Amino acid sequence: VVDNELIFAYAKTNDVGAIEEFITTANVAKVETVGDRCYEAELFEAGKVLFTHISNWAKLALCLVHLQQFQQAVEAARKANSIPTWKAVCYACVDAQAFRLAQVCGLNIIVFMDQLQDLIQHYEKGGYFTQVIELMEQGINSERAHQGIFTQLGVLYAKYKESKLMEHLNLFWSRLNIPTLIHVSKSNLHWNEAVFLYTKYDQYDQAVEVMIDHAPSCWTHEKFKDIVAKAAN
Repeated sequence: VVDNELIFAYAKTNDVGAIEEFITTANVAKVETVGDRCYEAELFEAGKVLFTHISNWAKLALCLVHLQQFQQAVEAARKANSIPTWKAVCYACVDAQAFRLAQVCGLNIIVFMDQLQDLIQHYEKGGYFTQVIELMEQGINSERAHQGIFTQLGVLYAKYKESKLMEHLNLFWSRLNIPTLIHVSKSNLHWNEAVFLYTKYDQYDQAVEVMIDHAPSCWTHEKFKDIVAKAAN
């Protein structure tokens, strides 16, 4: 207990050198417990020293984020290699507009389908549409890329960069959640893209309906003839 209190006292006086010297000599301090107290008291420099000493990379990363030492925080997150740590560092980097580092973290998050939407929303709330698109464009090149990444990149194109949407659909339609992209395309008035996706989903009647209802945007005679020949009604 005495050792714990001595370390905490050093922390409160910001005597980081004394902490470093003390914990490298014989002692019976519960370093993680004191580190947690320092973190709660916002004594992040002391927490950094303590968590480094015991190789608690996850808690070290959190201290480094508060100290705005983002490069070191990313390295600590890499060693911790846990989703909560990656997310904490990533979101802090986004908020600080350290987008290169945020992308390093983000690529370790988006490979998990259940984490994808929350990450995208964090970027969107900050208005960082270009940066989240760049992250997802990197993500589709990953060996661990899954349907959600391809689909959500399409959603982002539909909302923020429509010039890239049709190219994306042409290249990756077989890897997308087509109903999701149909809904988003129609919601954002991308009628050509909606027709394309309906045909890839073998829903020719719906494709014909869109072409008729929105002819100024998506009508071509040859395409209509081809699609209507496949329609059921």
